[in-house]
Amino acid sequence: MEFWILMLKDVMQKQGKPRKVRRPQRQSLPGLESKMDPQPVSQTKFPGVGRLRDKVALITGGDSGIGRAVALLFAKEGAKVCIAYLSEVKDAEETKRQVDQYTECLAIRGDLSKEAHCKKVVHDAVKKFRKIDILVNNAGIQYEQKKFEDISTKQLVQTFSTNIFSFFWITKYALRYMGEGSSIINTTSVTAYRGSGGLIDYSSTKGAIVSFTRSLSANLIDRKIRVNGVAPGPIWTPLIVASFDPDKSAKFGTDSPMQRAGQPAEVAPAYLFLASEDAAYITGQVIHPNGGEIING
Repeated sequence: MEFWILMLKDVMQKQGKPRKVRRPQRQSLPGLESKMDPQPVSQTKFPGVGRLRDKVALITGGDSGIGRAVALLFAKEGAKVCIAYLSEVKDAEETKRQVDQYTECLAIRGDLSKEAHCKKVVHDAVKKFRKIDILVNNAGIQYEQKKFEDISTKQLVQTFSTNIFSFFWITKYALRYMGEGSSIINTTSVTAYRGSGGLIDYSSTKGAIVSFTRSLSANLIDRKIRVNGVAPGPIWTPLIVASFDPDKSAKFGTDSPMQRAGQPAEVAPAYLFLASEDAAYITGQVIHPNGGEIING
């Protein structure tokens, strides 16, 4: 428990007094962390203590945002890391550079909304590291639409293919290389529990991820593979500045109980906990780092 308290204190000290309103900014999807102002906080100064020593972690959407923070924290704790990303080469190179300071890192570019690429990602990860101990299904995309009728079939298929189909495909191909004691962690969202009027298709995929997590945990329990989820609230990532208009992204998170957006480094410890032996008796559950919003479920 002392470890988690010290880590939280370190993140808060590094973040300092957060700006509640940022400079208005807008990017095209999927967004680049390197162009954000201010830059998200991706890691703490707290040293690793080997919680994931000799483990191999595959993280989708690992180039930036929450994925980058998880990759860095896992690397600090001794895991070899493979990150899968869409097209954000500059962000992926920076994440790999930082991870390489602690351990080995493999970065794989491509579209996870395609089953063939999901299969390739697992193949390349296993070819490099021989196994997968931790799978973090984290890749996601969202498109804000104020009118329900404006959600096109193309958008609907793209959102579901990226946000939930990829979870099925990556997991399907990874499981043959995952043994007893392995951990699967799925990124869902606070919107799975309370919905979002402007992100209906996105929220629907996140609700599906909750059910996927609970059902898969029951399916794999006899194989002693744990399956859990993390449901972040408003977190300052490239997806935000690439999804919302400038004024909305500037005020993003100010309506949370803590009156600010969270940082990726404040979410990553939840993934570390679920990946480590500290969570050996936990499966089928979801952690809610959301700035204080009370969520039932």
